[in-house]
Amino acid sequence: MLIFRLPDSDVFHTLENSQEKQVSFVSFDSKTVLDFKGSIKEVLREDIENQIVSPKNKSSLIEIGKETQDSYALKISQAQDFIEKNDLKKLVLSRRKLLMYLDIDSQKKLSLTKSFLKFCDSYPSAFCYLFEKNNEIWMGGFSEVLGKFNKKSNYFETMSLAGTLPLEETWTDKETEEQKAVTDYIQSILRKFSSNLKVSSTKDLISGNIKHLKTDFSAEISPESLDKIISELHPTPAVCGFPKELCAQGIKSIEHFNRELYAGYIKVETEDFIYYFVNLRCASFFKNYAFLFVGGGITMKSDAQKEWEETELKSLAIQNNLVFE
Repeated sequence: MLIFRLPDSDVFHTLENSQEKQVSFVSFDSKTVLDFKGSIKEVLREDIENQIVSPKNKSSLIEIGKETQDSYALKISQAQDFIEKNDLKKLVLSRRKLLMYLDIDSQKKLSLTKSFLKFCDSYPSAFCYLFEKNNEIWMGGFSEVLGKFNKKSNYFETMSLAGTLPLEETWTDKETEEQKAVTDYIQSILRKFSSNLKVSSTKDLISGNIKHLKTDFSAEISPESLDKIISELHPTPAVCGFPKELCAQGIKSIEHFNRELYAGYIKVETEDFIYYFVNLRCASFFKNYAFLFVGGGITMKSDAQKEWEETELKSLAIQNNLVFE
């Protein structure tokens, strides 16, 4: 079962009766690919509400326990050591936040389909999804586009998105430097595949209770280059760091858990477009609890307290939209 909604749309979609591969979820390390087959069709909001999607299994990972502010601060310190030792600009660290439903309301049951609809209402400009496959249930959504390819015009669009602050705060050098590193990286890749690259000015992107810095790119490319561009772009410095092979090693040695689908990407192919969405604000759901995946860019200027608060803010994207009844 898969339900999704494209950004800035009121229409919900599902897949039905076809062997055609239309939607794929690719893990952060690109080793896992979940394919969903079927032709894309519209599904009504009322039909989604009436579906029952309930987690049956427990995860063997529960023993890992909750990430504390102290344990996360230690990881940030390790990340800064790694940044200094390797002369990096930043490393992106993630947290897997354990959310026990019993802490919220043990008398009521979580409705995942109603949570999904509430999440969509809260984030109208995000790509949002809910799926159940191989006993796994995931929900998520975010506005970051890894790529969008127009099959008719051969135009490819992408964006650099980095830096995070609460809406009321003012950008500092830390966020602008972080975002510039992502912008430079994407620009260097696209120039290899196109001679007419267009780059926008940098603007604020509001996402619920937080904001990011965003720069848009568009370029005419050859359709044969598409897979190569995506493999070069992923994972971007916004979810990993740069150079990505070295940063991925650092992440593995510091985080001590598998990111799974978090910070991977979702490919959706329609009649006119091929979309690639970065899988950021997302969670995997189990019988009595969920893992909420969030992260942030760590630099030498990072403050452990502020980084913790940033991840807590990001986790509310899903947590505040869970519906119990």
